[in-house]
Amino acid sequence: MKSGEEVSTPDPRAEYTKRKQARLDVAERYQRLHIRLGNARLLTIFAFLVLGWLTFFRGAISPLWLLIPAGIFATLVGVHDRVFRARDRQRRAAAFYEQGLARLEDRWAGTGESGDRFLKKDHLYADDLDLFGNGGLFELLSTARTRSGEETLARWLLAPAQIETLAQRHAAIDELRPLLSLREDLAVLGEEIRTGLRSEPLAVWSEKPPILDSPWARIFAVLLVAMTLLALGLSIYTGYAALFFTFLAAEAVFGLYFHTRVERVVNLVELPSHDLALLALVLARIERERFTSPLLAELRERLDTRGLRPSQSIARLHRLMDLLDSRENLFMRVIGPVLLWTTQLAFAIEHWRLVHGRAVRLWLETVGEIEALSSLASYAWEHPADPFPEFATTGPLFESEGLGHPLIPEARSVKNDIMLGRGTRLIVVSGSNMSGKSTLLRTVGVNAVLAMAGAPVRARRLRLSAIAVGASIRVTDSLKGGTSRFYAEITRLKHLMELAAGEMPVLFLLDELLHGTNSHDRRLGAEGVVRGLVRLGAAGLVTTHDLALAHVADALAPQGMNVHFQDHLENGKISFDYILRSGVVRKSNALELMRSIGLDV
Repeated sequence: MKSGEEVSTPDPRAEYTKRKQARLDVAERYQRLHIRLGNARLLTIFAFLVLGWLTFFRGAISPLWLLIPAGIFATLVGVHDRVFRARDRQRRAAAFYEQGLARLEDRWAGTGESGDRFLKKDHLYADDLDLFGNGGLFELLSTARTRSGEETLARWLLAPAQIETLAQRHAAIDELRPLLSLREDLAVLGEEIRTGLRSEPLAVWSEKPPILDSPWARIFAVLLVAMTLLALGLSIYTGYAALFFTFLAAEAVFGLYFHTRVERVVNLVELPSHDLALLALVLARIERERFTSPLLAELRERLDTRGLRPSQSIARLHRLMDLLDSRENLFMRVIGPVLLWTTQLAFAIEHWRLVHGRAVRLWLETVGEIEALSSLASYAWEHPADPFPEFATTGPLFESEGLGHPLIPEARSVKNDIMLGRGTRLIVVSGSNMSGKSTLLRTVGVNAVLAMAGAPVRARRLRLSAIAVGASIRVTDSLKGGTSRFYAEITRLKHLMELAAGEMPVLFLLDELLHGTNSHDRRLGAEGVVRGLVRLGAAGLVTTHDLALAHVADALAPQGMNVHFQDHLENGKISFDYILRSGVVRKSNALELMRSIGLDV
């Protein structure tokens, strides 16, 4: 495997700190060189002015002497540009490692891509488990540089994969885990270019039927322009311009005939062509790698094509789009019609689409999968104590030891054990307000999502079957939709029932079940909902601070059990230890909380 620079003994904080400082040191050297080259350019301009004065005002030297400073200046401009870009690339690499340090030091929230655009309010757990948004799971995980990579990672978080697929992802992540230099390159590539590759418009455009599909017309356009330029040269040499105007008229007729289709080509390609340079750079970097894990080897093999490599093909389309954009400058506005500039480029773009179009979606999907795997590998490398989950072939099963929430800083995280399956299908969690009940549900849910996406989990050990997560934690009313909180909740429960009736076992997470109705209906309704889910083969957790609902677990015994969180009142201040205990909680803190903020109760 061609892996570049590997890190075999990960100490994430030390390695990131070392690499960040190394990149900053190199950037500083480039900065000093940047200043020297700027001074050299000023001296060259001064030398040019002196030689110009000696040439044109004193007549002391030949004008040919001016070529020396002019040549030196042109060389310095090229070198200076390369130094400038190299300096900025080192700074971007240092920023990449600074972002890694921010994640390790729990100051990353709000610094990355939130993924808000992937959030759908009707999804069965995305909003409940804080997958997207400021400080969400997606922001913690994603290091993708293209929209395709972000879309792939989001898709993995929003739907469980098959166990066979997860095993392949584990092997791929293990291979990518030590490849820090590859992840650095993918993260900093094209930072100066507009980010956010629009993958779907590019894929859709590439698969559309051709608009200009006549190879003879394309060849004829080239010949017509060549003959027009030849006629122009003859007219200048002989003074006879009739032939030139004849060919010019022929060009006008040809251009008018294809005008409508040319405009359609130009308009359709404008949006999909954004950020082609970024895609070309990412493809070129991936093409340099050789992998051994089956999934990565298969993805890399997709980029082995006859003729031009995918990165070269995309780069060629990017050059065509740059040439097309140049038609807006004054010079091309004057000579462009003579050269049939827009028409010829439209033919060239359509020819590119005919040759490469069907492969574009596969290339984008390949980049997306590798970037998503790279994001998970980065997370795995930064959390070496987090293991991959183990998978059981039958379920539902969720057995964890030392389970914690990945979005809670390690220093504040309290770990608990959760055992579902093997006889226990329902855990009713009771406890007072703020004791940690909702957080426990989110902890179980987020780790299940990580497991079913292929990522490591925040636990000492997690063994689970293939499961689909369904949650009712953050269900709210909708003024615009005209629905109450209770109606929104029972609608969500209906969707959970439908999910549980499917092939994959469901892990349900229900917070304060049916608390929007009266106690009598709530008790009967909650028991009916839970019984229905268990009967359909689901397993899960239900939280409550209404002790009347604790009987639901007793009603389902031995498949049901009660656990609780405790609180402690000391010197008028309530404290929580967030440790899960067996049985039903025996006290409530509602009145104490009300008094603690000054309410007279």
